[in-house]
Amino acid sequence: MSFDHPLLLGIAVLVTACAIAGYVAVQRRRAAAWTASGFAPVRSRRASVRRHLPYALLLAAVPIMITGLARPAAELSVPRVAGTVLLAFDVSNSMKATDVAPSRLAAAQQAAAGFVEDQPGSVDVGVVVFGDQALVTQAPTDDHGAAIAAIRRATAGGGTSLGQAILVALGTITGKPVALPADGATPATGTLGYWPSATIVVFSDGQDTGGPDAAAAAELAAAAGVRIQTVGVGTPRGGTVEVDGYQLATSLDEAELTGIAQVTGGAYHRAGDAAALADTTRSIDLRLTTKKQPVELTAPFAGAALLLLTLGAYLGTRWHGRFV
Repeated sequence: MSFDHPLLLGIAVLVTACAIAGYVAVQRRRAAAWTASGFAPVRSRRASVRRHLPYALLLAAVPIMITGLARPAAELSVPRVAGTVLLAFDVSNSMKATDVAPSRLAAAQQAAAGFVEDQPGSVDVGVVVFGDQALVTQAPTDDHGAAIAAIRRATAGGGTSLGQAILVALGTITGKPVALPADGATPATGTLGYWPSATIVVFSDGQDTGGPDAAAAAELAAAAGVRIQTVGVGTPRGGTVEVDGYQLATSLDEAELTGIAQVTGGAYHRAGDAAALADTTRSIDLRLTTKKQPVELTAPFAGAALLLLTLGAYLGTRWHGRFV
């Protein structure tokens, strides 16, 4: 426990000691006066309790009240929805498809912006956009307006690398570059630390066109305690997009997105239009964590002092007909 004004603690001890000494002196003078007058009243144990208890309560309130004025604070574990959320946006050419109106990318942007607006200030939100490569366009921040602005700046073009998106998002969370071994060996997982309050939310149609293996990247995230939630943007029926003068068919690959999420203990969320996608992102659960933070205890001390003062005054009035 810490105090903003620790000097008041010494004052509390001094005032309490003086008050107790004064009370004892008064009681001794009264006893001496009774003895000098030839009357020495015989008091039972119950009578002694009734005699001293009201004053004891009043005296006990004094140090508690002064301690409260010293502004005590303690570090308590406070539960909160907290952590880091990395929103990874697929900005490949296939996200131009209009099987989700007005387009896959626009629907994902609308839903993600609503998701960010719903988050408490204790959640830091970052934004990663990915096509053939992945780029952090907004580092995790509690400035949710900045995150929404980064979401709305995303434009579509290029191929899709889900694995690269996961690796860049994971590197942003851990603060160190993350890559898969070039020779296909099992990646080392012990160097990333453990980040159970971090979540990666991938918005994509799931059509992976190259780059690092997405499942292996997801295994790295799982080993680091990072959960991946995937949001499928598009429809199984799909649509067409024009790329370099060619019409290319594209559809939602739910199996790919489901597999990535399940590796980390996350879930796949499906939506067919902007409104449904917004409802889907609201169902993405963040983790309830605890954080040690200073909590001021002035109010509990003041309440305890007030309770003792009230009780002492009540008993004094009821038993002796006077406040003190």
